[in-house]
Amino acid sequence: MVVQQYRDGGGARAVRALAAAGVIAVTAGCFGGDGGGGAGDGSGQRAVAADRPLDLLGQAADVLVEAGGAETRTSMETAAGGTRVTIRGQGAYDFRKQTGRLRVVLPKDAAGKDAAGAGGHRPITELLAPGALYMKNRGAGVPDDKWVRIDTTGLKDGNLVTGGVTDPMAAAELLRGAADVTYAGKTELAGVTVHHYRGVADLGRAARAASPQSRGALSAAAKGFSKDAVPFDAYLDEDGRLRKVRHRFTFSSDARGPEVSVVSTLLLYGFGLPVTVTLPDEDAIYTGEIRQG
Repeated sequence: MVVQQYRDGGGARAVRALAAAGVIAVTAGCFGGDGGGGAGDGSGQRAVAADRPLDLLGQAADVLVEAGGAETRTSMETAAGGTRVTIRGQGAYDFRKQTGRLRVVLPKDAAGKDAAGAGGHRPITELLAPGALYMKNRGAGVPDDKWVRIDTTGLKDGNLVTGGVTDPMAAAELLRGAADVTYAGKTELAGVTVHHYRGVADLGRAARAASPQSRGALSAAAKGFSKDAVPFDAYLDEDGRLRKVRHRFTFSSDARGPEVSVVSTLLLYGFGLPVTVTLPDEDAIYTGEIRQG
């Protein structure tokens, strides 16, 4: 499983484990937005105030469901034993159906090979759905026209890091477990005024408060992670919509290697975007053996 692979120790081994499990990383940062601020008709306005951060963060996932679809850029950066792996993703997500489609790009090393050990590997297409992750152009012996399907409720990390993209709904649902929150003030993100909150999310609390579609994966993460506490930075706009969130996951290493840290960043913009995701048929799912690095 993913957490066990993270714990095999050593920088190079950690990188191979990430690639074998499909774990991908991306540097955090600010990306372009839609330039939009609040609702055009003034309806549904939510005052984002310093005196009720727990209420606002706890409602962030519900506000995104009301917003419907959005464009997203993702970033996940993994560090172990002095080795750093970075991968980026971009796509769109429907918060009502909790489905999304993203294009994920593996990084290349000094030899020109990506994290899966292949030169010139094409970007991976990922489809996100409640309880499932689909990957195409996976490599590792998977035919080009086939998809790999992973049951995210069976992953020890609940797919918070396995696919190299934290499911956008799961990222928002994690904020339901927020505690020790401080208001860090107003700032601007891609031309939009946002309110910055910093705190720690408890995986178990978030899983219990999550929507039924997200509960299975978050419950798996609460059981599989060595630490329930997940530090975060969240940025909400004037309508209470989550524009950016950064989570810091840490895996305890055994005596053979150092801790592994994963910084996952999600940026949301272009709210109201229609998002269509068609999941592959059963005959398009690869059921053979996948090479492990």
